[in-house]
Amino acid sequence: MPLNPLMIGPYRIAHPVLVAPMAGVTDRPYRQLCRRFGAAYAVSEMAASNPALWRSVKTSQRLNHQGEPAPIAVQLAGADPLMMAEAARYNADRGAQIIDINMGCPAKKVCAVAAGSALMGQEKLALDIIDAVIQALANRREPIPVTVKMRTGICDSKLNAPHLALAMEALGVSMIVVHGRTREQGFQGHAEYETIRQVKQAVSIPVVANGDIDSAAKARQVLDQTGCDAVMVGRAALGRPWLFAQIAAELTGQPAIADPSLDDVREAMFAHFEDHIHFYGEASGVRSIRKHVAWYLPQWAGLSGLQQIDGLLVQDWTEQALQRFFHIDRPESQRVFLAQCFDLLMQNQWLAAA
Repeated sequence: MPLNPLMIGPYRIAHPVLVAPMAGVTDRPYRQLCRRFGAAYAVSEMAASNPALWRSVKTSQRLNHQGEPAPIAVQLAGADPLMMAEAARYNADRGAQIIDINMGCPAKKVCAVAAGSALMGQEKLALDIIDAVIQALANRREPIPVTVKMRTGICDSKLNAPHLALAMEALGVSMIVVHGRTREQGFQGHAEYETIRQVKQAVSIPVVANGDIDSAAKARQVLDQTGCDAVMVGRAALGRPWLFAQIAAELTGQPAIADPSLDDVREAMFAHFEDHIHFYGEASGVRSIRKHVAWYLPQWAGLSGLQQIDGLLVQDWTEQALQRFFHIDRPESQRVFLAQCFDLLMQNQWLAAA
């Protein structure tokens, strides 16, 4: 099925493969990495609407978009319409070109304050927040679209995304992203796409499918099943940013893109490593890079095609390597250790082929 150009308000998105906002993950270095690997659009990680936090180091880093291509999209979370409206104005004044409202996060600390996916169960409050944000951004020199990322519902017996989407469209929302799980599910079980299909049928604005899209074939299947305008990829791309290019090739009719070589993965990981350390500084970056390495290293091992490494099963070797890496507290030592891991993989791959 041919895809129409994806428009978010006045912004034309190059192709229908988007990066999902993920708290603690989709910082500037990660967004830039995903864009280099073929993602057409990336939203910031969730930022708090509480003005007391706006000038904190953490929030400042989350809202740092220096050097990123337009449109700059900032996701906001909160449960107070006035506070969310003010946060939207604050970010728009500082360069945000799209504001995304978080109605999808299932984290307990977010839902405990009636934000994130908890808003799926408080429809009036959710719509009041959306209306307040849209009104706060009205009549600006450049239009600032408001988008929403939500779930299919609260639980299997209350899949209220379709009628909520209708109300959102009536308020002026420019695009809706639907994750194919309920708030109750969190990230357990499997995403379902029938409710997303119903959302797409209910509204005329762009609808984006999200949840368990882990391959080019799955992306095609989900778009065919739902009729959505685009897919948004989150956890499946952790440690494998080349997934965006593979999906984009499938959805735009380009030749299929094979999995990268070990050398390509090494280059991607070290580029991300350097960007991350530079962005956060050594004291903080040496800790926060660990989760990314924990996603990359199994990809290295898997792409090697090896069953054993240094006499250990690949999974056992990977776990031991990560445990050692987690105890390294200097970036230069981390670099050396990762290079040694890569060299060991290459040596074992060569020996296995000999």
